Amino acid sequence: MIELEVKQLYDKQQDLNGKVVKLAGWVKSCRSNGNFGFIDFTDGTCFKTVQIVFDKKLDNFDEIEKLNAGSTIYCTGEFMLTPENKQPFEVKAQNIQIFCATDSTYPLQKKRHSVEFLREIAYLRPRTNLFQAVFRVRSVAAMAIHEYFQGNGYVYVNTPLITTTDCEGSDQMFKITKLNFNNLPKNEDGTVDMREDLFGKQAYITGSGQLHGEAFALAFNKIYTFGPTFRTENSNTKTHANEFWMIEPEIAFCDLDGLMDIEEDMLKFVVKYVLEKCPAEIEFLNQFIEPGLKDKLTKLINSKFTRIDHKDVIDILKKAKVQWEFQPEEGGDIAKEHEKYITEYFGGPVFIKNWPKDIKAYYMKLNPDGKTVAAVDLEVPGSGELMGGSQREEDYNKIIKRCDEMGVDKSAIDWFLNLRKFGSCIHSGFGMGFERLVMYLTGVENIRDSIPFPRTPNNCDY
Repeated sequence: MIELEVKQLYDKQQDLNGKVVKLAGWVKSCRSNGNFGFIDFTDGTCFKTVQIVFDKKLDNFDEIEKLNAGSTIYCTGEFMLTPENKQPFEVKAQNIQIFCATDSTYPLQKKRHSVEFLREIAYLRPRTNLFQAVFRVRSVAAMAIHEYFQGNGYVYVNTPLITTTDCEGSDQMFKITKLNFNNLPKNEDGTVDMREDLFGKQAYITGSGQLHGEAFALAFNKIYTFGPTFRTENSNTKTHANEFWMIEPEIAFCDLDGLMDIEEDMLKFVVKYVLEKCPAEIEFLNQFIEPGLKDKLTKLINSKFTRIDHKDVIDILKKAKVQWEFQPEEGGDIAKEHEKYITEYFGGPVFIKNWPKDIKAYYMKLNPDGKTVAAVDLEVPGSGELMGGSQREEDYNKIIKRCDEMGVDKSAIDWFLNLRKFGSCIHSGFGMGFERLVMYLTGVENIRDSIPFPRTPNNCDY
């Protein structure tokens, strides 16, 4: 008798015919005609399931045929190849031990449930086919990201989650404190005396690892962060969450063109990796979630990403014979409808670069025209903006001037500004929201379905 996982059954099936195997896992469904029955069985190690055949020779047949979905069982049986049937093999049960039988209150039945319903039972939704596929793709995509950067000489940096400085601005960040809200220490002017707090000053939960990442890039040349970030944005859109994961590389001696090369190369690597490692999951998602998903991902791998200035994008949008909900304007941002149009216009991913300085952050490199900064957003078909990055301003005097123009409190980021005095160089970086990547890879339309336990406004269950 061999104790095996379902994935191992598929990997070794040609060598297992006629052998007795032992499995442990869960019932997806069970049906019986009174003399024999079939269990659709999973153990979570593989997207595919195994058919277990049982009959009245088993002492506990009457109990087995009444099993509900979600029940836990141990099964010992003969592995049999079945090339003439739909499934490549099955296990003929010799013994089935019931460990935990669910009853009629088990919420997941053998039918398609809406994603809205499944969000209400987020602790059970990983057991469904949809979320088995989504979260396995998420796992594999995370591994692909690490493999890409590690394989290209990047140092993985764990930037702090608790910070006193952040590039997003304090209005976007969660404040943390150990002070008693019912008995706050006060200054003479009535403000809270933060000197009494744990860190002696106001602290936040990070919204980005960029600033700390830059410090390490100017020592290690190439670094990346990959971890959770938090924003206080009160938004209930399909693409925003208050807790999400970010990938943020920072690269020394790299300009905007070099940055776009890296973004394109990394994304193609990750997409190809997922297609190779998750064929069953991608096939399922292609069939039931986003028809054409596999073709979309394959096309991206083989495409050349367009690079175009922001002002030229605005010209294209203005000339388009489209009734826009939001009119494209010089010096303004672009909306979702514009992102969709521009990727369809070029028939693939598009880098929009050199953005108006007034709508971008203080740390971005000011272009010679004095009107734009060396910033870039990557727009991909079907998902819109996937990455945002820039060449960073390396000149101390220029970044000080930008801080003053934009009202940035320089005292809060003095160490970051000092990087421009102590061995500065041309450097660039970008950020990619991991959940948005997962959405692109799987075809799910809502960020709440790309992260295990979503945190959004008025939603912090579990």
